[in-house]
Amino acid sequence: MPIDESRSFLPVNIAVLTVSDTRDLATDRSGDTLVQRIEAAGHRLAARRLERDEADAIEAILRAWIADPEVDCVVTTGGTGITGRDVTPEAFARVLEKEIIGFGELFRMLSYQKIGTSTIQSRAIGGVAGGTYLFALPGSPGACKDAWDDILVHQLDARFRPCNLVELMPRLKENL
Repeated sequence: MPIDESRSFLPVNIAVLTVSDTRDLATDRSGDTLVQRIEAAGHRLAARRLERDEADAIEAILRAWIADPEVDCVVTTGGTGITGRDVTPEAFARVLEKEIIGFGELFRMLSYQKIGTSTIQSRAIGGVAGGTYLFALPGSPGACKDAWDDILVHQLDARFRPCNLVELMPRLKENL
């Protein structure tokens, strides 16, 4: 993908939330995968949390990070499946002002190339709320790697051409 080296890299402040009933920081391989990639790309880890699959608690964390001027983007991992405890997309629906529909579509297209029709079980979603980007990824390290390496690393790089999400950040709050 084309990177315009004449443009400056602008680090993004990214918060990571792992949604899981079973993981802790020591066993959170998906969160670790995201943190490693975020930092390797030159971005700043603004915050990191783990939360159980509880929509109200997830929503509260999202709202706090949306309100925090030190958080430009939130990436969650986990809770995007279709079981009874998977409620991350429902929490996102409570806070999103605009959905980035193409994110989920592109994620599933890329995922299909690796896991085939099993990708239909993913409810990965992206959007914007309060001028903050929000992306919900499945809970596997592989899904986090794919979403970051194939989509987010490019869209969160101000040098990526022909366009990227970073260059839109100053305009995200135009109607607020």
